[in-house]
Amino acid sequence: MPPQFKRQIVPYQTKQPPGTVVIDTASTYLYFVQGGGTAIRYGIGVGREGFTWSGTEKITKLAEWPDWHPPAEMIERQPYLPRFMAGGPGNPLGARALYLGKTVYRIHGTNQPSTIGKFVSSGCIRMLNEDVEDLHSRVKVGTRVVVLPGGPPSSASNLAAPVSR
Repeated sequence: MPPQFKRQIVPYQTKQPPGTVVIDTASTYLYFVQGGGTAIRYGIGVGREGFTWSGTEKITKLAEWPDWHPPAEMIERQPYLPRFMAGGPGNPLGARALYLGKTVYRIHGTNQPSTIGKFVSSGCIRMLNEDVEDLHSRVKVGTRVVVLPGGPPSSASNLAAPVSR
């Protein structure tokens, strides 16, 4: 994994109070604000084109090795998905899940670490299992989560002019 996506304490100036989770979708980073101008930065995987979102939510539930019930919208797009998957290492929600408000979105672990730093999900925020375990130990129900606007960068191939010979 590229070194910038490894968990680390970084300088971070924000008006958000310590204990807030800030998700920078465009940069594929999640920050846990510590105060004093620092935050713990984690690499994340985020929503693919058309599946990014922004806003403010609160964590409404915390779960260890959560079961997965794909939302109806996801099953409609991907009818081959199971309707239920018990929690465990093969589960796409990974080791922990932080449920966001009344939305279908979660901050959760992943059984696909290669997706960190990429725009691949249906809107959930993916973290390495060891990182979501660390974050889970720092937050509680009611923690404020701020998701900044931004999506995947424009594809360079879409910007290239046709080559004439």
